[in-house]
Parts: sequence; structure tokens; C-alpha cells
Amino acid sequence: MKKLINAVDSILSESLQGLEAIHGDILVLSEDEKFVRRKALTDGKVALISGGGSGHEPLHAGFVGLGMLDAACPGQVFTSPTPDQMLAALTAVETGAGSLFIVKNYEGDVMNFEMAAEMAEGKIATVVTDDDVAVPKSTWSTGRRGVAGTMIVEKMVGAAAEQRRDLNALKALGDEVNRRTRSMGVALTSCTVPAAGKPTFTLGDDEMEIGVGIHGEPGRRRVKLASADAIADEMMGAILDDLAPARGTPCLLLVNGFGGTPTMELYLMANAARRIMAGRGLAIARGLVGSYVTSLDMAGCSLTATALDDSLIQLWDAPVHTAALRWG
Repeated sequence: MKKLINAVDSILSESLQGLEAIHGDILVLSEDEKFVRRKALTDGKVALISGGGSGHEPLHAGFVGLGMLDAACPGQVFTSPTPDQMLAALTAVETGAGSLFIVKNYEGDVMNFEMAAEMAEGKIATVVTDDDVAVPKSTWSTGRRGVAGTMIVEKMVGAAAEQRRDLNALKALGDEVNRRTRSMGVALTSCTVPAAGKPTFTLGDDEMEIGVGIHGEPGRRRVKLASADAIADEMMGAILDDLAPARGTPCLLLVNGFGGTPTMELYLMANAARRIMAGRGLAIARGLVGSYVTSLDMAGCSLTATALDDSLIQLWDAPVHTAALRWG
């Protein structure tokens, strides 16, 4: 294992300290390092709180800031944060309008956020993301996994929260964006969890894992490496068959790297996905390419499509200013 680390047990702490050191104009790391919150809070705005195991950076702490999250709770690598982290984050950022939890559909995350909600005071709602079409259930989930589509939910709900929409409206919006979003991934290599010191799984030099999860969970099947066009065709086919958007529907295309894939290859996959979508009469109204929901050092990517309408396009285009995402 070759990684830029000092000690396995200090990776998360030192990384969070670095995040705050570079982006201290946007965010603050709590003294006990249980959560990252926005530096400037807004009274009367519903607080958006998310979190999950580390190793998926910039998700979630990299999306704390104007137009997205108010706080993020980082667990240890691929390990859910604890209810006390979520409760502490909620207490720090809730300003009287209620709080919305945005939670990826993994059993540990869902259970711990539910426990935090039961312990907390005030109005709380939860959106659970489950955009992965690869498998109906997985190693750590009952039902579909929440993956890169989580970032899209956080962006659009974050924009609506800045408009001072109330908690019920934000909950309904988050559920609607999740329903309109589908994802699927492919791994060319495994990831290596620092504490384990070896790859999570083994792939031959000529193999790939279709439908892999963001923790290295098994996908649909392991097959011989194919061309980018063939990979995109299978993934986009599964996504669009499940989403079933009508011809002419404007779509958001997210091509997300897993941490070990060059940007050149991600844009190549975007071009392949674009051709497939065009063949189904779908227009890419908005697109985003980069590594936003990663799996440590895994080589591979995921494709995500969201069926848009005019109101969702406006929310996507709304200003955002976070460590990892900013425009407007």
C-alpha cells in the first residue's frame, strides 16, 4: 500500500484539519472534529445536514457552504458517523426553521440518522437517496444504494433552502429529485482501505466489475474489460431503462470518477453517454464531469442521469459556493 499518510488512525483528523485550513472562509471544523459546518449561518433557513463514511471525498464535507449543506458528519473510512455526531451538528446549525437529513441508503447511515432524529428536538425530516440501479440490494443496504445522485439531491435541495422554502417543501423536493435520478458504476480496480492495507477485492488485469458499489461492494457481474463505448452502453442502458424518461426530456448527466480515473477518460465516457442519450431522443440540458463521490483510489466511474424540468434546471443553476462545487 502506497498512500500519502502519517498514520492510519490520524488520516481523517488531519484531512479535516487541512480542509478547514484551506477553506476556512466557507466552513468550520468543530472543536471535537465531529462535524463540519458552514461558517456563516442564516436565520430562518431550514438546516441541511448529511454525512457518511469518509473515503468518498469531496462528498459530504466538500459540499458544505452556500447553496448546499449546512453541516456534514464524517465517519471513519467507509464507516457510518454516529448519532451523537449528527445531533451535535444539528444543534450547531439549526436556526429555528427545522432540519432536513439527507442520507444515503446504507443500513448504518439510515439507522444512525434515525436515532439522531429521535433524540433531537425540533422539526426534522429525512430524505433517503437510493439512485443505484445496479442491484436491488447490496452488502450494506436493504434496497438500492445511495450513490452519486446524493450530490444532485444536496445541490437542488440546497438551492431551494436558500429560497427559504419550508421543511415539508424541501422534503418533497428531495424525494422528487431522488425519484428522477438513476446511477450505475463500473470498477477497473479495487480500492484500498488504509486500515486494511490491501485491496478490498481482486480484479484481474483484464477484468472489470459492472455495477460496483462505492465501498467496493459486488455489482451485477465481473466480466472481461470492454471498450468505453460498450461500458457506457450497458450502464446508460440500465439507467435509462429504469428511469424511462420520455423522448425530449431535458436531462442532467453526471460522469463521476471514483478517485483513480483521469479526467480525460471521464470526458471520453461523457461523450459516449451523450451519444447513447441522443439515440433515445434525450438532450443533455446540464452536465458535470469530475470526481465528486469517490471510493478512495478506485479506478472507474459512475454515470448518473436526472430527468429535469424548468424548475429543477433553475435550482441546478442557482449559485453554489462550497469547497468542491461553485458557480454563480
